[in-house]
Amino acid sequence: MNEKQILMIPGPTSIPQRVMNVLGNPAMGHRTDEFSAIIKDVTEKLKKIYRTENDLLLLSASGTGSMEAAVCNFVSPGDKVVVMENGYFSNRWANINRVFGAEVQVIEGAWGVPADPKALADVIAADKDKRVKAVFVTLNETSTGVTHDIPALRNACGDHPAIFVVDAISGMGVVPLETDAWKLDVVVSGSQKAFMLPPGLSFISVSPKAWALHKECKSPSFYFSLSAAKKEYDDKSSTPYTPAANLISGLQESLLMLEEEGLENVQARHRSYRSMIRAAVKALGLTPLADDAYASTAVTAVVKPEGLQVKKIVNTMKDKYNIVIVGGQGKSSEDIFRIGHLGYVTKSDILATVASLEMTLTELGYPCALGKGVAAVQEIMLKG
Repeated sequence: MNEKQILMIPGPTSIPQRVMNVLGNPAMGHRTDEFSAIIKDVTEKLKKIYRTENDLLLLSASGTGSMEAAVCNFVSPGDKVVVMENGYFSNRWANINRVFGAEVQVIEGAWGVPADPKALADVIAADKDKRVKAVFVTLNETSTGVTHDIPALRNACGDHPAIFVVDAISGMGVVPLETDAWKLDVVVSGSQKAFMLPPGLSFISVSPKAWALHKECKSPSFYFSLSAAKKEYDDKSSTPYTPAANLISGLQESLLMLEEEGLENVQARHRSYRSMIRAAVKALGLTPLADDAYASTAVTAVVKPEGLQVKKIVNTMKDKYNIVIVGGQGKSSEDIFRIGHLGYVTKSDILATVASLEMTLTELGYPCALGKGVAAVQEIMLKG
């Protein structure tokens, strides 16, 4: 019998049955008034989650597609940009910028700790000629389970004219983010995280300051042209090219679910999941990679026990207990495993994951007191 898998990775996340029902509906004409109404509805709902009055555009692409759009629409060849690098995904900003011929200054930081606002402030202060056109940061570093202090990083830039660009792909919806109040110029996110959809959609907000830079941009773009996307939305509440129509219809349902729960309640639920996983990990004598002060509400990275292999932990969880977790990425791939707890996750999923982790570690030879992690989770649950 093929048993149900419980997906406990930081994306793609599980899909609610309500959303699955919509995704399975017959295809809809994407140039109809009915579909334009859906696009307009989801755009306005997304703005509420982004906390913005800026333009917000839909792209039929993964989160990386929106990251590329955030580069090719604002950065010209030869432009100087600054990237805060504290993990596998924040480094992607540097890689994309290099593809488009930017002069990239990377501010490297240790993996597992937040990006340093002072280091950024020093670089910005040293830019006397105002050569830096854009600063790229990450809200939630999926590879390490760290949430970065976006307001502090933004404040480090002061009144420098560079635009401030944020990868919020794994953090949007579960980590507080105030696009307008924090003066964030470009913010990207993706469908397969807190929005509880399959991969294939991404979203990007653009401030007036960023649009002004866009007018000067000399990098090529066609499919990812944001001016084309804005014109089509402004004129027809549509997209310039064929969109992922069923995904957008599913997005309307998932946004309705988030609206029914309330954004603050969604974020509070994810904070409780973080507390449960971290309490269980510590009760088992394991060490979370990130400190409590900046631990992600989307994913927890755990330092593997001495003598065990990450791959064996991950494979045993999947093959024997049908719980899917994931190892580290890049230089941390052999050192940590990660448990995702964002999107359509329930308390029962948390309990099953912790119980299976206890058995997995015991079978692999780690001295683990069965039930200790589960008890730590139960205590948090009983407190409400």
